[in-house]
Parts: sequence; C-alpha cells; structure tokens
Amino acid sequence: MGKPARILIIDDDENIRKVLQTILEDEGYVIDIAETAKKGIEKSENAFFNLALVDVRLPDMEGIDLLSQLRETKPKMRKIIVTGYPTLQNAVGAVNKGADAYVMKPFDVEKILQTIKEQLEKQSEEKVFSEEKIAEFIETRVKELGTETARTSANRKHH
Repeated sequence: MGKPARILIIDDDENIRKVLQTILEDEGYVIDIAETAKKGIEKSENAFFNLALVDVRLPDMEGIDLLSQLRETKPKMRKIIVTGYPTLQNAVGAVNKGADAYVMKPFDVEKILQTIKEQLEKQSEEKVFSEEKIAEFIETRVKELGTETARTSANRKHH
C-alpha cells in the first residue's frame, strides 16, 4: 500500500472522536478531527482526505446537509454517515445526499473498520479507473494530433 489513508472525523462528541481516532490510528490511518460542520468544511478545503466519518447530529448543521458541502476531491472523498438514530428515512436521505455508507452507534469496531476498508477499496478502484480514462484520452488525442500533423504537412506539399 502507498501512503496511509487520511480520514476526517466530524463529530461533536469528544469521547466518540477520541475512541475513533485511537482505533483508526492503531490501524495505521492518518486522522484529523472536527467538532463542528464548519470546522469539518474548513479542514476539507485545506487538506485531502480519503474518507470522512460524519455524525448525523452536529451543533451547527445536520450531518446529511454537510455531505454536499465537503470539498469534492479526485479521487472522490468517501463519506460515511455515523448515527445513533437509525431510521430508514435517515439512511435513504444520507445516500441521496451523497453518503457512501452508513454506520451505527454504539460502534461495532469490526464493522466500522470493515466499512472504512471497503470504501477505501472503492475509492482506489475509482482512482485507477479515472487514471485509465485519462491515459486513454491522451493516447487518442496523440493519435488525432499525429493524423492532423500528417494531413497539414501533406497539404503543404501540394501547395
């Protein structure tokens, strides 16, 4: 694996932030934390994160509304909603607003680690896919330019 994945934890509960931070750092991830939506947005603007864990209930904004305000990155930052209030409506709302996954409080540590790992794998696949697309585009463009150049020099010879 290359560099360790960077994870942003956005939760107003200090105990949860500390527990998640400890667990995830033990797994080798690089962690940053924010206790409000505003701080989470600022941190996402100033640094790249592979993944954000976002609490549904934040003091200054609903976690679901925060999803769309976190900076879009390439490859796309994966977003996992964390909730102690599971309802189907929450789950559907979270997914519609851009959540990639959903985890419950109280945490099942194995489950949260598994969810994070799955999301990082998907992100890694997206990155490879977009790199392949870029390479394909460049190759095609080089061929087109080669054809144009050949045509231009052939035209010059006729005039």
